[in-house]
Amino acid sequence: MREIVIDTETTGLSYKSGDRIIEVGCVELKNYVPTGKTLQFYCRPDKDISEGAKSIVGLSDDFLSKQKTFQENHIEMLDFIKDDTLIIHNSDFDLGFINNELSLIGLPPLKNPIVDTVALAREVLNTRIANLDYLCRRFNVDLSDRSFHGALLDSQLLASVYLELRGGKQFSMQLDGAVLEDKNSSSNNVNKEKTKEIVVSEKQISNHKAMLKKIKNPIWNKFNY
Repeated sequence: MREIVIDTETTGLSYKSGDRIIEVGCVELKNYVPTGKTLQFYCRPDKDISEGAKSIVGLSDDFLSKQKTFQENHIEMLDFIKDDTLIIHNSDFDLGFINNELSLIGLPPLKNPIVDTVALAREVLNTRIANLDYLCRRFNVDLSDRSFHGALLDSQLLASVYLELRGGKQFSMQLDGAVLEDKNSSSNNVNKEKTKEIVVSEKQISNHKAMLKKIKNPIWNKFNY
């Protein structure tokens, strides 16, 4: 099962008011395991970033003026996400912007299946608070690199949160040729703390055999071994 965690950064809060996408970030998961494959690109929006957005994303109009447009980047994005399920935090926001950008270049909206992690978190955790910072802290996901919001970084953080919401991180020794290991695990210490050796004495074995002989027509005598 392939899923894509995706996030966008934008010039402002409303594509209906003319705001545009300035960054897209994607992280690939297979069977709830990050494969290491990612996609990230910036976009020239041909629109100034709002002061509020600048303080959040840490990008300048000058920097974005040197980037490709969404139209020049969109094929790479569509090739990466394919028709697979998209994992999005507050999907109405990101999908609204992505589909608006596609509409501006004459393309139909995305039809991928969607998992909205805001709704998923509220269902799983029974909480009304479901912003990404809160969920990262709840699951002890490291936020030390998040001085600004970035689409790829936020996708990576969301991937970690999503895996926790699905029951915890999954680890695979081999996936598409990439070795994925749990740094805190080894082959000789699995569940050592939870495993207790039970020692049966000769007397207990003898008593058990004597007890079995007292049972009339035991059901196990009906089977051949």
